[in-house]
Amino acid sequence: MNAKIPAAGPVRLGMLTPSSNTVLEPETAALLARLDGAASAHFGRFRVTQIGLDAAADSQFALEPILTAADLLTDAKPAVIAWNGTSASWRGFDTDERLCAEIEARSGVRATSAMLAFNVAMAALGVRRLGLVTPYTADVQAAIARNYAAHGIEVVAEAHAGLRDNYSFAEVSEDRVAEMCRRVSRTGPDAIAIVCTNMRGARRAAALEAELDIPILDSVAVTLWGCLTTAGVDTAPLRGFGRLFDLRTPASAA
Repeated sequence: MNAKIPAAGPVRLGMLTPSSNTVLEPETAALLARLDGAASAHFGRFRVTQIGLDAAADSQFALEPILTAADLLTDAKPAVIAWNGTSASWRGFDTDERLCAEIEARSGVRATSAMLAFNVAMAALGVRRLGLVTPYTADVQAAIARNYAAHGIEVVAEAHAGLRDNYSFAEVSEDRVAEMCRRVSRTGPDAIAIVCTNMRGARRAAALEAELDIPILDSVAVTLWGCLTTAGVDTAPLRGFGRLFDLRTPASAA
């Protein structure tokens, strides 16, 4: 089943990405290939090189550089702009809510993010017990667990690679990501979240779901799903990448 290309051309999706991310763009392109040109992704970067809870790492997510990158994406006339990064998982989901509100106010373009899409998907799946897989350090992992606990979701198992350098996250192999998912699956979570858009989980999600019988929510796939549903693009052709693409948000179901 292929999506129909709109008469006006592909639906354009604007995506903001950390400067050192090397996974997001090729993984997104691989998923979008199933849509046969119905949608296209266009990327803007701002500098992010380290992930941590210290002030220097946190300062990379100041609003103005991100908004400047979003302003440039607006020139491509996208249907939606997404912050395709997961910083709100440890900084607080409200940081993405504020960012998206600012983007929409400045550009008039609808905005979303990886973590806001995650939360919509988890609500649709009824997730209360979560398995968490990331490349991050233990303190960042703990902060993510605290944020989800405040959101009513318990992290019942976790696996992390202990890395800080954002570029290095892409060097965690698909096989290692899969093994981390298997490890956290032993507690029987409602879903497993691979939280990092520079981590290789999107192409293995469907196979892991078949093996573990647990929904696998990969950050790159989740952000794309959030963009497509926001823009009103049928996600059915992407079902081969996992159960996520069978989900419909309240807006897309209307």
